[in-house]
Order: sequence, then structure tokens, then C-alpha cells
Amino acid sequence: MMRLLSQTFRSQKLPISSSEVSKSSSSASTKVPTLIVKSEPEPKKWCVYLIISSNPPIKTYVGVTLDFDRRLKQHNGEIKGGAKATRAGRPWICACKIHGFKDQSQACEFESKWKEICRKMCHMRKEEVDDQTLRLLKQRQRALGKVKGLFDCTQFEFDWELDPF
Repeated sequence: MMRLLSQTFRSQKLPISSSEVSKSSSSASTKVPTLIVKSEPEPKKWCVYLIISSNPPIKTYVGVTLDFDRRLKQHNGEIKGGAKATRAGRPWICACKIHGFKDQSQACEFESKWKEICRKMCHMRKEEVDDQTLRLLKQRQRALGKVKGLFDCTQFEFDWELDPF
């Protein structure tokens, strides 16, 4: 006795087109449908990001998310959400994304350390760099260099879209 795969494994529903149904009902032999396996979408990975405002007052913002494109739209007011701190200075552009965190906890810890070290660092004197955007990016990048010393960064991917150096 031959059993259909869908009878053996009830949780598996096989896609059958209407033409296959009419063919199988009119023919004497039973045709076993081909199993179509759909690959699961890859789970989203945690990302720590640095964005910079493109309108005065020039500011930077460090955050963490699973979906950077959605989050940037929130910061820019295109969709609901976003941090209150990013309302001024819109639109925001991406300066850096860091991928490869094993979980939310690790990403949040990295983000927190980056912000903490950046706050503690001395700000560059205005005479050293005239361009405020460049000055802010350099400060964030120097702070990131110090954060790298606190973490095993071998699995991280650093994607600088605006490299100040």
C-alpha cells in the first residue's frame, strides 16, 4: 500500500495546482506530488550603528537594531518611531554599521560602551578640525577604537560609509 506524503506527515501541506487535481482525479494511477522545500529566511542579526545629521545642528547618534533600514526611516520621520533625540537634525545618514553580534545583549553592551567612552573623551579643540561633521566622526571613531580593545571583535564586520580618516 502506497501512502501519500501528506497522509504520513499531516503537518506538511503540499502545494497542488488545480490542473494537477483534475489530472489526478481523472487518471487511474495515483501520482505522488513533489515535495517543495522552501528555505527559511535567515534570521536577522543585531547591528550597532552610527548616524549623523545632515542639517544643523550637526549631531551623531549611536543605536542598536535588528533592521537598520527600518530604523533609519524611523529616525528620519518617514515611519512612526525613532528616538526623540534624533528629531532635530533630520535627515540622518549612515556613517557606520557594525554587524556580527551573537545576541541583543552583546550588541547593547557594545553600544553602551561606545557611548560611554565617547562621552568621557576630551573633545577635540575647534582649531584642530574646522569641519564640525569631520570632528564628530573622528571623535566617534577614536572612541570606537577604544571599545574594540574591550571586546573580541574577530566576528564583527565594521562598515564605515563615511570614513573620517
